[in-house]
Amino acid sequence: MSMDWTAQIDAYCERMGFGFWAEPINALTNIAFLVSGFVIWRKAQGRGLPLAEAMAIVLFAIGIGSFLFHTFATRWAGAMDTAPILIFVLLFTFAATWDLFRQSLPMAAIITLLFFPFMAVAYPIGNIAPWLGSSAGYIPVLLWIGLFAIMASGQLAWDFWTGFALLALSITFRSLDERVCGQLPIGTHFLWHLLNAFLLGWFASFYIRHMLAAKARQG
Repeated sequence: MSMDWTAQIDAYCERMGFGFWAEPINALTNIAFLVSGFVIWRKAQGRGLPLAEAMAIVLFAIGIGSFLFHTFATRWAGAMDTAPILIFVLLFTFAATWDLFRQSLPMAAIITLLFFPFMAVAYPIGNIAPWLGSSAGYIPVLLWIGLFAIMASGQLAWDFWTGFALLALSITFRSLDERVCGQLPIGTHFLWHLLNAFLLGWFASFYIRHMLAAKARQG
């Protein structure tokens, strides 16, 4: 049986129907991703950091995809929402492994692809906490960041642990969305957007910072 990509999805507290603006706050807070993307683009432009520029472009795509999902609320829009997030995770993993951990190009590619089996193995861990709901799917990403934080040292380790803490907080707000509907009709999903826009911008920003510091040391 083929999937109906036009089927509509009611997944968030704020949505009270299937009109285009049925989730106005969830839709409009995606501007934060565009702002984050613009900031990263300005930081990276002309610095010889193509992977950072690519991160900025993906941030724009995340904002657009999430906006589409929170307005059209269909399966095809859901795919447009999640695909750019996965691309960012893979892109940053490759950039960090190759440039920050100084691995060879083939090794960086292999480690990046290892995210998929890691996600399959780690996914059931999220089910230990049923209150996470659909947010359990992001636990493997949290653990993936934790692995990089453990492998890093010095300031780089602190940068990864900061990202780990931000994502943990972001996942918490995402998982609370349906649970607080009775007390807070707008839900908390919009906080997931705001925190994630800052979080992804944080990862791209410290990648740029470390890369520029390395260039300065090399003269």
